[in-house]
Amino acid sequence: MKILCVSDETDSLVYSGQIKSRFADIDLVLGAGDLDLDYYGFIVSSLNKPLLFVFGNHNLTYLPDYRGGFGEEATNRRREERSFGAVEISGKIKHVRGLIIAGLGGSMRYNDGQNQYSEFGMFLHCLGLLPSLLFNRIFYGRYLDILLTHAAPRGIQDGQDRAHRGFQVFIWFMKLFRPTYLVHGHIHLYDINAKRVTQFAATRVVNAFEHVVIDTEGAP
Repeated sequence: MKILCVSDETDSLVYSGQIKSRFADIDLVLGAGDLDLDYYGFIVSSLNKPLLFVFGNHNLTYLPDYRGGFGEEATNRRREERSFGAVEISGKIKHVRGLIIAGLGGSMRYNDGQNQYSEFGMFLHCLGLLPSLLFNRIFYGRYLDILLTHAAPRGIQDGQDRAHRGFQVFIWFMKLFRPTYLVHGHIHLYDINAKRVTQFAATRVVNAFEHVVIDTEGAP
């Protein structure tokens, strides 16, 4: 299976009239945050593939619609209209194309902005996934395949400043639940030779800045 991962900045290779031919073999799209919902809409309508995403710490205009009362018809309709069929999965686990995918959006808290968390706050979000993770382990033989985040794990592809510092709890999460991939955004890569993939225990940590394609039968 091939997965197109995008984050942080619109990529001219994706936002292009050639997207259908360039990414014809893509089965699934993951959005790791800080992108306009219109961009996700373009990708979904062009490729006609499932798209799962989390919010980052920017482009949060429609975040309240995804944090409001679930089950309200009007709110759900607004979500569908604004995400163009893309599905927000922060704090959730979804089964798509045979893969188990969990989402944890947001960044380390560095000011009073939205969708920012302390280390303890992100730990609580991880705990919220625990019942579903245990269910998966019992009935599917594994906890999950992919953890989709915005922030990086602490000490792996993260930044030195507080705004871009990764979460230590993601290290604990990878050790305990052993996802095959952790896909994140938030860390911009402007050097073509910058390291995009890091192996940590059983998990490949992948920076999705602009775009990267993961082949689940090989390395990104």
